[in-house]
Amino acid sequence: MRGERHPVSIISKVEGKVEVRLRWDPSPFGEPPRHLDIVAATYSADAPYGRPVYVVHTESRSPDGTINMSRHSETGQGYGYIEVMVLELDRLASSFARVVVGVAIHQSGGPRTFGDLSHARALVVEGYKELLSDDFAGVAGSTAATVGEFTKDASGAWEFRSMVRGFDSEPVGFTAEMGSPSRP
Repeated sequence: MRGERHPVSIISKVEGKVEVRLRWDPSPFGEPPRHLDIVAATYSADAPYGRPVYVVHTESRSPDGTINMSRHSETGQGYGYIEVMVLELDRLASSFARVVVGVAIHQSGGPRTFGDLSHARALVVEGYKELLSDDFAGVAGSTAATVGEFTKDASGAWEFRSMVRGFDSEPVGFTAEMGSPSRP
């Protein structure tokens, strides 16, 4: 783990459906494709910082359909935000207390960090309300990064906390460590 970009997190109440959007420019001609994935890990109320109950990525979805990919790219080609994950937190089972969302760069074309990408950006929105917009500049030397976490408070309401933290992991390793507590 490389650390946090934002020392002060922004906390926003969320009520229902949230989208995590991702964009990046395709590789220059002759280079292997740049492939990024949005990843979400769910954690139980009994162990909010333990092992994830399940992880959603690529073209998968949660067992109950509350978290799924609605758009996916393996090259970065397309207009605007080309990868989108939808989280329906209001429908998520009461046994869940935390969902961490991040982005991982596939390393199959050779080592790549966020600093190697051009025009990469993550956007988290609830309807028209922007919860986070980040260009990964603060984690430029990382191969994966969390962008935020959703936590359920004592009343059962969900909150979003921006949490841009860089990691030196491949996608599989990232899913195991992305929900770890942040260090000062």
